Amino acid sequence: MDMAIRPILASLRAHRTTAFLIIAEIALACGVLCNAMSMIGQNMDDIRLRNAIDEGGISVVRISGSEVKTAASDIPRDLAALRNIPGVRAVATSSDMPLDNSGLTWSFGMHPGATMNDIRNAYVEYYLVGEGADKAMGLHLIEGRFFDADEYANSTLNGELVSSGHAVVITASLAKRMWPRQSALGKLLYSDALWYAVVGVVDDVLCSDDGTRDAGGRGFYNSVFFPISPASALGSLGPANPVNDYVLRSTPRDRDRVLKAAVAKLHQLYPSARIKGQRYTDMRDQYFADASSLAWTLVVVCAVMLAVTAFGIMGLTSFWVQQRRRQIGIRRAVGATRGQILGYFRLENFLLTTAGVAIGMGLAFAINIYLIKHYEMRLMPWYYLPCCVVTLWVLGQLAVQGPAMRAAAVPPVVATRSV
Repeated sequence: MDMAIRPILASLRAHRTTAFLIIAEIALACGVLCNAMSMIGQNMDDIRLRNAIDEGGISVVRISGSEVKTAASDIPRDLAALRNIPGVRAVATSSDMPLDNSGLTWSFGMHPGATMNDIRNAYVEYYLVGEGADKAMGLHLIEGRFFDADEYANSTLNGELVSSGHAVVITASLAKRMWPRQSALGKLLYSDALWYAVVGVVDDVLCSDDGTRDAGGRGFYNSVFFPISPASALGSLGPANPVNDYVLRSTPRDRDRVLKAAVAKLHQLYPSARIKGQRYTDMRDQYFADASSLAWTLVVVCAVMLAVTAFGIMGLTSFWVQQRRRQIGIRRAVGATRGQILGYFRLENFLLTTAGVAIGMGLAFAINIYLIKHYEMRLMPWYYLPCCVVTLWVLGQLAVQGPAMRAAAVPPVVATRSV
């Protein structure tokens, strides 16, 4: 092996510029490819995040322009009308839905005196939900209970659109993050003069607000639920009713029919209001549309980068072969076979690719650190490096195949020609 590498190294020293260009091209491709693949992976992980609600059976109807003054009587009337639609299993009101890009956010600490702006707080997205919301959303209770009738009846809104009651249901991930290895039941959350007792823990529900997440990507499940009564809007800020989503749950087969009927029914009840119906699966797709587009864009970038690298290797190697035709002819004249010439260029490419990816791995980490610092990217998983190395090794061997075969076809008689 050492005898095979020595002439290659001697040739590379004699053609430093070409060797440098190939190594630099591979190093740049490695640095960009590793980070692009990591970003694709992170976006795809986000898109596939589990959401512990009945996404396939939920439809949402939002009313814009309903009167606050009549909310206490209108909401029970609306719920009764929607329950009568064939196929509706459960219906409830909510201020927002997970991933609808309009959620309410707050921050809570674990000690009395915690303020809204305390950096030690947990930032959460919260939902004001009416009675039966656990069934309408398909929430899975893990510990404790959901809200009782008294908590719904006694919970209105204060001037900050936060529940004036003292009961809250939180997700399992948030409970684990705030009270590791402890039960969250009975624990208290504080923010300014507000306090809430945890009465239940539900399976993880996704957040739609990036402000709930730290640089490590944690906080996807920092969701909390507060009970709210139909009369709560009377104490809210402004003339609009903040609890304006009707959440309907049915079987996936009945969902579209139920949604169409619900929109029609609410149009009858609110002739002048703006009413929008939407399947929850569409809502989720819209939320992750940017992540999906970015992932596909990066796939194209990776494909273009690999193609440019491959053509660059082919071009430079072809030029190199042309420059060394007489040298190749001499080797053929002294007994080198076509297979040995092919092996020579493949080994040469392997050495150049190895040098390039060695530099490229350092470059990949430098780019990743920069992205983490300035764009809140997550740390690149280590396994992307060997994947990129193997990809570039294979790419290099495929790219050099054509020039190497042309080199192997050089006849020995070339050695006798003048240059």
